[in-house]
Amino acid sequence: MRRMSALSRSFALLGALILFVIAGGGAFAVADDYLAREVFPSGAAVAGIDVGGLTRAEARAVITASVAEPLGQPVTVIYEDRRFTLDAAQMVTVDVDAMVEDAFRPRAAAFITDRVVDRALDRSAGGVTEVALTINEQALAAWLDGVAAEVETTATDATLTMDVDRLVLVPSSRGVDVDRAATLASLRESLAAGTKSVPLAVTYTEPALTEQDLGPAIVVDISERRLYLYEHGALAKEYGVAVGTPSHPTPRGDFQITLKRYMPTWVNPGSAWAADMPRSIPPGPSNPLGTRALNLDAPGIRIHGTSADYSIGTAASHGCMRMHRWDIEDLYERVGVGTPVHIVR
Repeated sequence: MRRMSALSRSFALLGALILFVIAGGGAFAVADDYLAREVFPSGAAVAGIDVGGLTRAEARAVITASVAEPLGQPVTVIYEDRRFTLDAAQMVTVDVDAMVEDAFRPRAAAFITDRVVDRALDRSAGGVTEVALTINEQALAAWLDGVAAEVETTATDATLTMDVDRLVLVPSSRGVDVDRAATLASLRESLAAGTKSVPLAVTYTEPALTEQDLGPAIVVDISERRLYLYEHGALAKEYGVAVGTPSHPTPRGDFQITLKRYMPTWVNPGSAWAADMPRSIPPGPSNPLGTRALNLDAPGIRIHGTSADYSIGTAASHGCMRMHRWDIEDLYERVGVGTPVHIVR
């Protein structure tokens, strides 16, 4: 047999070496790829967190701790000085497995040669995924309904009510309605972004009648011989008065002014006590009504002035309420027809 030349033997050896290297390199590549089958390639990110070089299990742990758990922390909803706590863990589901698998999918789908080269050159070949989050809309709406039930109120008008012998102001208040659409939108954004403080969106309804809209009101306390004037729901001034005698008492009850009389003429009522008096007395020093009179819707009962200043503070009239001239003139300017008059005790 013809023996191979030295050159031929060299080429054969080189070829065998190349085949061996190729075969060995392929086996190494397969082995390396197998060992890295659960490792994220460079550039992989989940919810903005770099997971390159981590195994899937490690990535799940990182994403759970860095994304899912924080998103499940309570959210505080703020309304004025009140705080409401939303249990976010009951409202959101973060699919960590889906996020990890989506980020890993490009590596799994690539050819083995591409994966080997990517690792060798440290090329960015990982997938990028956002937060996979589901919000329980029904539970979120039900929670907000509970908050609304505590916050929402209807507008109420200011009123004055009698409490034994004084008027008590029930202040006005504006109505509050929760803007559910705006609040739900803010909550969804907060649950997805991880912010932990959300203002409660509300709208307001103003009352039709506020304290400033309340007109004057009068309380006459017979036992005290005092007249109290209220303005805008608050006590504005008080005056001394004379009230009716035991035989001609001042009536108790709720009345109102029906007529304001400037420099009134006194007309004899025809009562026994006025039998010796003239049919009328014009304005002047001898007029029993003084310079001003306020007729009430109680027959024959008035709040009026008097020249008998000594009688103020006593039970001296025939049912009317007498005042000093300067006091009735002051009161006259402060009240109008329709002003309520409450006569008590």
